[in-house]
Amino acid sequence: MTSQIIDTEAIKNDPVFGQISFDGHEQIVFCNDEDTGLKAIIGIHNTVLGPALGGTRMWTYKSEWDALNDVLRLSRGMTYKSAITGLNLGGGKAVIIGDAKTQKNDDLMRRFGQFVDSLSGRYITAEDVGMETRDMDVIREVTPHVTGISESKGGSGNPSPVTAYGVYMGMKAAAKHQFGTDNLEGKKVLVQGVGHVGETLVKYITDEGAKVIINDINEARLEELSKKYNANVVLGNDIYGLDLDIYAPCALGATINDNTIHQLKAKVIAGAANNQLADEVKHGKLLKEKGIAYAPDFLINAGGIINVYAELEGYGRDEIVRKTENIYNTTLEIFKLSEKENITTHRAAFNIAQNRIDTRKKEANS
Repeated sequence: MTSQIIDTEAIKNDPVFGQISFDGHEQIVFCNDEDTGLKAIIGIHNTVLGPALGGTRMWTYKSEWDALNDVLRLSRGMTYKSAITGLNLGGGKAVIIGDAKTQKNDDLMRRFGQFVDSLSGRYITAEDVGMETRDMDVIREVTPHVTGISESKGGSGNPSPVTAYGVYMGMKAAAKHQFGTDNLEGKKVLVQGVGHVGETLVKYITDEGAKVIINDINEARLEELSKKYNANVVLGNDIYGLDLDIYAPCALGATINDNTIHQLKAKVIAGAANNQLADEVKHGKLLKEKGIAYAPDFLINAGGIINVYAELEGYGRDEIVRKTENIYNTTLEIFKLSEKENITTHRAAFNIAQNRIDTRKKEANS
């Protein structure tokens, strides 16, 4: 497995295949429509286990290169998320370049849905940052290859609560490994990013008696949730050196990087954000050396895909909960494997996922 640091020289010479994050992607689709202003990228990383399922993110990227790198990293992560969770799905993701608050409309969503439909089921979309259940309903008007639609329309609804429950399960397992108990009462937990998933996670850990600190770029949101959950607020980016037991990154990725990793005092990292390690190899090793228990993000944030997978497989709420609760057991297995083989938890989780993919590929070719 390769590091995810961007090689700018490679980008200059080989703008797509030269990106380290390309990592064997099967297909990349660039979607452009002048009438609606749509600019989107769909990444299909791997379809060995099944069709590529992953959400669509709408974000104001600094550049198109940032958008491309983001979709590639996210798509790749979905491959391993589905594989380690035991789902018969491949990995894919999409990004729409733009401000979801001012540029998103139904025509844009329908046009994007038409691009998804043109892939004939190789990619199935769902909601991610900047998207809502209603957007999936609009996309459903032009393609069946979408999940996370409203329950009133036969879908599984917003996956955020299930994602948060899986992160909660993973956090408790990491606490069990690190502290000898999965009881979070009295533990100081920083939740960075209090959107749909982050808020639900705050509720779970507050109900258990954790001492919760919240951080977000939206100060009005912080004030609202501080009152609602009696949580302490920390503003700005100077948060990594705080005296914590658990750090839960629930916003964007790469918050564990060269600038932050040496500041960390938390003993556990367990959050919902994708691609939390800026460099999977380097920073994974540093966390292990520092004795920080890292619950791999693509494992513990898999509740959302478990939820939307129910729409494809037809299982109900009880099975969704059972599969999501099993994240606790899988996380403990990852920590045991990491110690047994003296490898990082990220590598341990990756190996299990990759072995499942390789086995399926061999069966298909035999």
